[in-house]
Amino acid sequence: MSPWPTLQITTAHGPSRAVAPYVISASRATDIPAFHVRWLLERLRAGYCLWRNPFNAGQGQYVSFERCRLLVFWSKNPLPLLPHLSEIEDYGFKYYFQFTLNNYEAEGLEPGLPPLEQRLETFCRLSERLGRQRVIWRWDPLLLAAQLPPEALLERLDALGRRISPYTDKLVISFLDMYLKIRSRLAAHTTVPRAPSEAEMLALAQGLARRNAAWPHPLALSTCAEALNLSALGIASNACVDPALVSRLCPDDAEIQRFCGLDPTRASLLPASRPGKAAKDPSRRKHCQCLPAKDIGAYSTCAHACVYCYANQSQAVVRARLLSRRPGAESLI
Repeated sequence: MSPWPTLQITTAHGPSRAVAPYVISASRATDIPAFHVRWLLERLRAGYCLWRNPFNAGQGQYVSFERCRLLVFWSKNPLPLLPHLSEIEDYGFKYYFQFTLNNYEAEGLEPGLPPLEQRLETFCRLSERLGRQRVIWRWDPLLLAAQLPPEALLERLDALGRRISPYTDKLVISFLDMYLKIRSRLAAHTTVPRAPSEAEMLALAQGLARRNAAWPHPLALSTCAEALNLSALGIASNACVDPALVSRLCPDDAEIQRFCGLDPTRASLLPASRPGKAAKDPSRRKHCQCLPAKDIGAYSTCAHACVYCYANQSQAVVRARLLSRRPGAESLI
């Protein structure tokens, strides 16, 4: 059951009911800033889009942007979106970025991405444009291989952290999940990536916490939807769709303050801490702490071709879907 109210909209095919969320996720299922900027801007101008059920493409749900206050962008290469940020702001939307910046260049695990140096430059440009709190660094996933033991992975994290920490306030990590659909793909890759054991997860977390303390701007460290409790190391369980950040970005919006678990009648000059009564997204994984947000993306529409990715069925399907895109389409597929 949707946590969102519905309202009547006028689509290209006539009147229809649409869910009307406060927060849009764009997107956990694909990289909209990298590959679907034109579609996104067309849909924002139209005021709605169509989301299709990933398990039944014939089943769709209209999503209205009428009540939307904030967009959460998830991307490994948001460079194509940068020239259009002012247009998004002109529509009145607040937004922030979950920016995944890994370094698996030597292993060739992310073959569709631009070089690391270009992505790092994009991260810094985005931070200079938006501010540190609105560009969140993700290293997702943390994985190991014969040529990439824990210490080598930590060295890469440290090298990147020393450069990037002045441009963000938070690092979110996640460990590789060995989903059934990606196991054969990983096993066939020359480096044979694998998930860390629990002992290796703990060692990685300990090493990261030590190194973070020495960075030019030590970061808040968090995990994404992980069962392993690392709070003793100062590593929190993250809410990637974060009620504290959402409330700070919409300080004068009483509806959003209530949505984030805050009392809008109690004014404060201090930044909001983690709200205690914010709703959790019932559609997400067990350990996810996110606010409810409506995702508008579609699986098998991302051309980064990351070997560890569970969101793509195959590169052939991705190519077919990208080639079939048409101007004015209500949905990505």
